Amino acid sequence: MATNPLAEDLDHILGCTEGLWDELRGERVFITGGTGFFGCWLLESFVWANDRLVLGASALVLTRNPDALKHKAPHLAAHPAIQFHVGDVRSFEFPTRPFAHVIHAATESSAKLSAEEPVRMFQTIVLGTERVLEFARHCGARRFLLTSSGAVYGRQPSGMTHIAEDYQGAPDPTDPRWVYGSGKRAAETLCALYAGRGLEPTIARGFAFVGPHLPLDTHFAVGNFIRDALAGGPIRVNGDGTPYRSYLYAADLAVWLWTILLRGQPLRPYNVGSAVDLTIEELAQLVAHQCSPPVPVTVAQVPRAGISAERYVPSVARAETDLALRPTIPLAEAIRRTIAWHTGG
Repeated sequence: MATNPLAEDLDHILGCTEGLWDELRGERVFITGGTGFFGCWLLESFVWANDRLVLGASALVLTRNPDALKHKAPHLAAHPAIQFHVGDVRSFEFPTRPFAHVIHAATESSAKLSAEEPVRMFQTIVLGTERVLEFARHCGARRFLLTSSGAVYGRQPSGMTHIAEDYQGAPDPTDPRWVYGSGKRAAETLCALYAGRGLEPTIARGFAFVGPHLPLDTHFAVGNFIRDALAGGPIRVNGDGTPYRSYLYAADLAVWLWTILLRGQPLRPYNVGSAVDLTIEELAQLVAHQCSPPVPVTVAQVPRAGISAERYVPSVARAETDLALRPTIPLAEAIRRTIAWHTGG
């Protein structure tokens, strides 16, 4: 049997979560968004724990296209603990079996869709969340996890270095460019409404991430930089490189999501990400120096004087205080592992 190239990461996840998995022993988990970045890591870690701890658990993955996972991760699609339920998240027929846990990780997050079909994006997020919540209530789920987003806060104030869960800001509801964040806010409101109907929804507000399974050809800057580096460079920064971001490695992400599902307090949202910030140009340089020799970096625009740098950086104090969660894989190592996964190194 071929060695799983993610074995080191999956052992790390298991080591950080081993005390949680007994709750899933013999249980069925329903997962939406199984072919996405979050979904792949949830499934990778689920089958790893299931096999090594002999949980006897199974996962049913809602998807419009089962072949997508077969193409992206054939070892997951072929695993006996994973089955598919074909349907659209907004209108799928309810499976007849009970499920103890429901994870709603399906979303439409592409910048292209947001620009070209914002109504579809909003409807998919909101109607999909309502449908999955209704199914969770119908099937008697004990726990429900919504993967939300830091976009629910709207634009981070320039004087705020790290944005916390109690910040009361919001996206501009009249600006279609914020349709994703507005949709996620509505999804969280739906969780609050269903909490009075027998469910205990937990909420994970994701920020920025890096790791295997992250697309290299969409709107994620770190993915684009890794793509450029793998092509030999230069790494292209399309703006002026001044915005601040922070990145959590995918293995840590999986630890956080399972912990929030199984130990998180209902309706107490948790930021999911890293508090260690850097500029986009610094990120590009960090990626460049994971190559041997380092590849060049080009920055398209010159920073404008007197303009405060944009920030999208979470405070993760709540997750650390409540759930003992913290990033464990430094960003340079996270980038190195991602590059190695893509190159087979």
